[in-house]
Formats: sequence, structure tokens, C-alpha cells
Amino acid sequence: MPRLFRFPLALFAACLWIAAGALAADGTAYPIVIEHAFGTTVIPKKPVRVATVAWANHEVPLALGIVPVGFAAANFGDDDGDGLLPWVAEKLKELGGEKPVLFDEGDGIDFEAVAATKPDVILAAYSGLSRSDYETLSQIAPVVAYPQSPWSTDWRETIRLDSAGLGMAAEGEALISRIEKEIADTVAGYPILKGKSAIFVTHLDVTNLSTVNFYTANDTRVKFFADLGLTSPKSVLEATKPGQFAASVSAEKVDAFDDVDIVVAYGGTPLLDAVKADLLLSRMPAVGKDALVMLGRGPTGTAANPTPLSISWVLKDYVALLAEAAGKAK
Repeated sequence: MPRLFRFPLALFAACLWIAAGALAADGTAYPIVIEHAFGTTVIPKKPVRVATVAWANHEVPLALGIVPVGFAAANFGDDDGDGLLPWVAEKLKELGGEKPVLFDEGDGIDFEAVAATKPDVILAAYSGLSRSDYETLSQIAPVVAYPQSPWSTDWRETIRLDSAGLGMAAEGEALISRIEKEIADTVAGYPILKGKSAIFVTHLDVTNLSTVNFYTANDTRVKFFADLGLTSPKSVLEATKPGQFAASVSAEKVDAFDDVDIVVAYGGTPLLDAVKADLLLSRMPAVGKDALVMLGRGPTGTAANPTPLSISWVLKDYVALLAEAAGKAK
């Protein structure tokens, strides 16, 4: 049984290395050794057949020009029901090659389907793997798991870990740099965003608005706010507990969100109208000023959870929506 590791992002670089060994054709030394929350993964040679599980991990090999043999079918934001989000479908069309197997993860990881693809490596840097999941997958192939806690690996960490698992750490860093430049260039056109605070609401039930559920500072959607010049309000930071990516507050305590400039939420006009009409939620300054971004439940809302390919797909539209709300928050 591997030893359990917990370590901050600042030590990430110190915990990921390439051990001395044989050189692949591209100059990468093998075996590659990767430390993560469940211990140590050793990748003995350059992986050819790449499988991924959970959300977004398949976008790393795709962004680096590799078509995985299998990955999880999209179960949110997939408007046409083909199991592919639009930015993934576009990349697959661009790369061509054999169509990947789409794993149905509606009831959890389909281990038999993953095994049937005969992968050399399984990427899961952004996931909610349990130890049991990890150990079962490890019987199929080496697994790249998350570095700290479930569903909290930001897009940079996801690229770094998954690209390392591909033997493409340098290419992963170059991809991060390209995305960072694209973000910086886009955000530069919207100085109104700088310093505004935002909360990302996970779920509001139109028929019952007694509880406000929101993502904490551990969540990737909230971490993405910082890339866009936004801050997390004190109310969100105080509700953030280690290992938790979501929290809840009774609507009776809505005054806690007086420090929120912008509210981002899934849902559309019916939810917006219900929130504005609610006696408690309407007391939020952001609601009173109509400083809300309603993302719906299609691809745009899905892409607000930043991933290697979705960022470019949604960036301009998302930033424009946030800037419009920021203008109302003045």
C-alpha cells in the first residue's frame, strides 16, 4: 500500500521528477515517477495508449496532439447528446484518428470499459477518485491521481500532472504559457474586473430558495476568478474548509454575502426572476444591482469550469458577461 501524501502547490515542483533511466526517442528519461494524494505512480516507458477518467483529463492529451483510446462521456452541458462537449468535438475532428471509446460514468467509473481499452496510462489529475477507485484502476495501468484533494486540481496543475504522465512535461508547460497569455490579453481589455469580488453559486432551486449553495475557494471555478482579475469575498473564504469544494448557507443568513460584487450561477431567466423576487436573496447587494451572470446549463456554463480546451472556447464570452455584471456592481 502506498503512503498517503498531502502537500501544498508550492511544493509541487519538488514532488514531481523524472528519475534516471532509459531515454525515449524524444529525450525523456524513464521511468517517470509522480507523487500524488495516494502515493507514488511509476510510468516505466513512453505511454502509447492513453485513457482518462472523470472530467477534463482527456483535454490534456488532446491539446498536446494525442487522441486518447477512451475517456468519460460528457454528462453535463452536452446539448446534442453525443457525449462530447463542443470544444472536444472540434479538437477530435482536427486531429482525426480512431474514435475514442466514451466511458459512461453516470454510476461511477466503468472499470471494465477502461480495462478493455488496454491503456498504458490512466490520467485522473482532476477527479474525485476514492482510494478504492485508484487501487482498482492501478491494476489496469499506472494512474496519475490528484495532488491534494478531490475535484480541487486547477487547470494548471491538471496540465502539469497529466502531461508529466504522458512524458510531455515540457509541452505541458508550453501549453500553460499559451493559455496564460490568451487570458492576459483578453482580460486586459476589461480593467473593470480588477478587484471585484465574485461568488459562484452551485445550485438554486426555483421552488425552494431557502439555502444558498456555492463553490468554495478550493474549487476550480473560483480559482479561475483570480485569472480573470476577480477576488473571492471574505464570506466565501471563511466558508472554505480543507478538502471541501462546496458549502451552503441558509438564506436567512444572506447578509453574509454583502461583500459580494458579482453573482455567477447556473440557470436562466426563471431562476433569475425567482431570486429577484425572493424576500431574502433580493437583499444581496449584487442581486439588487442586477450584477448577476446566469450561465444556463449548456456548454457556456460547463466551460466556466476551466479546462485546457474550454478556456479558449469560452474566454471572450465569459469575460464579457462578467464585465457587464461588474459595471452594474459599481
